[in-house]
Amino acid sequence: MKRYLTILLLGLAFTAVSCEKDDGSFKWREEWNKDDPGTDPGPDPGTDPDPFNPDIKGGPRYVWVDAAANYQYYANDAEYIAADCERIAKMGFTDIIVDVRPTSGDVLFASEVAPPCTKVAAWVNGHYRWVERTATFDYLATFIEAGHKAGLRVNAAINTMVGGVHTAIGDVGMVYDKPALRSWCSVDNLSTGMTNSLDDPDTGARFLDPANPQVQEFLLTLIGELASYKGLDGIVLDRCRYDDNNLDAGYTDAAKAAFTTYLGTEPSSWPVIPQGRSSLTNVSSLQRNWLTFRCKTIHDFVEKVADKIHTTAPDVKFGVYVGAWFSQYYCSGVNWASPKYELARNESSYKWANAAYQKTGFADLLDFILLGAYAGTDGVHGDYEWTMEGFAKLGKQRLCGDVPFAAGPDIGNGSGFGNGHQEALMPDIVKTMMSSAGGLFIFDLCHIRMYNYWDAFEKAIGEYLETL
Repeated sequence: MKRYLTILLLGLAFTAVSCEKDDGSFKWREEWNKDDPGTDPGPDPGTDPDPFNPDIKGGPRYVWVDAAANYQYYANDAEYIAADCERIAKMGFTDIIVDVRPTSGDVLFASEVAPPCTKVAAWVNGHYRWVERTATFDYLATFIEAGHKAGLRVNAAINTMVGGVHTAIGDVGMVYDKPALRSWCSVDNLSTGMTNSLDDPDTGARFLDPANPQVQEFLLTLIGELASYKGLDGIVLDRCRYDDNNLDAGYTDAAKAAFTTYLGTEPSSWPVIPQGRSSLTNVSSLQRNWLTFRCKTIHDFVEKVADKIHTTAPDVKFGVYVGAWFSQYYCSGVNWASPKYELARNESSYKWANAAYQKTGFADLLDFILLGAYAGTDGVHGDYEWTMEGFAKLGKQRLCGDVPFAAGPDIGNGSGFGNGHQEALMPDIVKTMMSSAGGLFIFDLCHIRMYNYWDAFEKAIGEYLETL
């Protein structure tokens, strides 16, 4: 289960796109870049020496800034961005993760290959309405400048393997605006048969096919553009996976061709896994190969991203957000553990995993990783999954010291968090996460604002740091 931001908060991005001929390519018309505020390089954050203390007391402390959920505050107001960066730093956070590519696939930074995000559907005063962006400042560059001025490190996040969303007020995003990109979408084995992601009435985000070379080429180009931003401290991949917890996803023609190459022969059955399975116990040889193929596809893409970022901008750090519920993460086609971690020996749900699957672990490719430890308010402590402490402790074992990590909860959703009034719990969350993971991760800033947790976090982080 993914970071489940409620429908009341998730504004889903929309852009009316004017495209070139529908040849399946990803180059958008030059008109996107004529007088378009999204391509203004914005204020230069400067070339001063790194203002950050490399030895952060207590470890890094990250807060996520979801694009859609915070759009109504930041899309047209650079002063609001600056003010909130000051407030975030005052709370004691060291880093912000600024989402600059919502699930629609439109972007909030200068790009030659992706359209700018100019609208989101936001829940305002009890109903959906379009929130438009008419400002001319560069969204990401403004966050970089304001964040650095406040003493924060600024990391840009993108929703990766997605390109559109199905919303209550319309289907929106790049895969809708350019019909040839239908072939980029995932194909899922539903009860009604093989179904393109665009045609599934029961899902929101429209997932792309990670095995499609054109999808990977597009994303690598986009990430290269992002890495070129002056002053950017890090890049984080979100949704770098197959459809959430979904063994039915990924049966495209491109995937079948690549899987055939991987096997050295055509698969004896297609789809490989029967429809509707949410987990596997008895795994056949073909199914094990399919699960390994999916994770290898993501591993190899992550490796390409690491190379793209580090060759484009060696000082930019590369991270990935993942859900900490590793026992089920093979369903999403992701192995975020260290390749040294012995899955079959240490994980009861991975008894089927062989050496080839173990090698798909990508922790050693990263500079940092964020674990969503999304337990409820009654699950701060424990040694097992679905407690915050357990998520962090198990994450540490699984990562084998390959990469620094931070962990923490979604403070607006899940059991006990949905109605706010959890100020008294914040000191325990901060202390538990910082001591168990070595870094704090909080999702999302919109919840801090909604429930007025500014003072609660400032007090909790301050009190923890005083104990060190």
